[in-house]
Amino acid sequence: MNPVRTRFAPSPTGFLHVGVARTALFNWAYARSQGGQFFLRMEDTDAERSRGEYEEAVTDGMKWLGLDWDGDVVRQSERREQHLAAIEELLGSGHAYRCICSRESVDERKQRDVAAGGPGVYDGRCRNLDLDSDCGEHTVRLKLPPEGLLGWEDVVFGPSGQEASQIGDAIIQRSDGSPLYNLAVVVDDIEMQVTHVIRGADHQANSVLQLALYDALGAQRPVFAHVPLIVDESGKKLSKRRNTVSVQQFREEGYLHEALDNWLVRLGWSQGDQEIFSLSDLARSFPLEDIGRSPARADTAKLDWLNQHYIKALASNDLFERAKPYLNREADTPVEDTPDLRKLLDLLRERSTTLVEMAARARWQLRDDIEYDEAAVKKHLRPAALPVLEAILEAMTSLPDWNEAALSKLFEEVATAQGDLKLGKLAQPIRVAVTGGPNSPGIFETLEVLGRERSLRRVEQAVAMVKSRTQSASAD
Repeated sequence: MNPVRTRFAPSPTGFLHVGVARTALFNWAYARSQGGQFFLRMEDTDAERSRGEYEEAVTDGMKWLGLDWDGDVVRQSERREQHLAAIEELLGSGHAYRCICSRESVDERKQRDVAAGGPGVYDGRCRNLDLDSDCGEHTVRLKLPPEGLLGWEDVVFGPSGQEASQIGDAIIQRSDGSPLYNLAVVVDDIEMQVTHVIRGADHQANSVLQLALYDALGAQRPVFAHVPLIVDESGKKLSKRRNTVSVQQFREEGYLHEALDNWLVRLGWSQGDQEIFSLSDLARSFPLEDIGRSPARADTAKLDWLNQHYIKALASNDLFERAKPYLNREADTPVEDTPDLRKLLDLLRERSTTLVEMAARARWQLRDDIEYDEAAVKKHLRPAALPVLEAILEAMTSLPDWNEAALSKLFEEVATAQGDLKLGKLAQPIRVAVTGGPNSPGIFETLEVLGRERSLRRVEQAVAMVKSRTQSASAD
């Protein structure tokens, strides 16, 4: 057995789609688990749609996911000479021939064949003409057997293939001299010594012709494993109009790369009931035989669960660094690494599904001016809350130590003085006063990380607001 060599071969015509990223992950995991090599090849022969910024988006997405590759990035557009040489080899060996049929004439004959009950494939009119290069404008076609099953044993789908009579001799070089996709892919895979082709099931239709090209070029066939597509929760193909579909989008929405890797690998692959997989786990073991045949349903609730799992597991330093870009979006000024902010992020772990959500929950700490939730203000900053707010403000102003324990004792004393009020009657007005809304970590932890000066200023502001609204209501 040759050492395992896999490849990921995206077209740089857009951002890194999660379905394509899963294919990359499967190729990476299998190669690494077998002690083999994993290569990255850009299939960029579509000059009109391929762009440098999309290639960069693909490589950046791969790096963010933690999927490293061996050697330099290979670009298919730079290998035209090898592709043309392979076509000449096929012509010289008699496995290919020149065809001078126009597209219109071929289409007309195919239509007549279909009308007569035939398969509507090319009829081989130029197959035995032995045309030379001076025959005028022409394409080059690969000779396929006239009949018999052209098949292979797919790792995922088992026995696969198609009858040769349903295919016909396929074009491998256009009339302008450019090689077609299937020819270029096979030539590149042969020269890169790819042993396993792991790709989406939508490529199954290409496999028959590609395997015929391997045979015609006298090369060893690779192992094929076609991976079912990913569908959304309603069973429909993922669409950028309805779904988050690019790796960059998931990153922007505050997902960790560990969570996205874990989620993607479980879309169509499983190991019993195990749910949590790291890249290290996959690099140790990734049986291709455990890829399922059914379309994988993208359960975003599972992704949210995984993301929170990994957020909880991050070390404090790592959590701050990962959250920093999202915190800066919410902050008045660039955030600084302070003990209070670190503590707040630790408090928000259990409450946050994504880093975007975590940053939004920390907004009251990141800005000098807060935004009030109007419903929370109406419910908790009513005139009836004024005595509580004023009592808490007075007690906090003279509090010698500003920490969780001291604040807890202060609230107990105020609650007793106010007629044995329950903690919620004190906590919620203060919470709304200092954060703007009804939800935050525990009120004592919240006040401690916000700090004495900012807490007092915000409670004073809330007292003034309640008094102003009370006076306005009285005037009306």
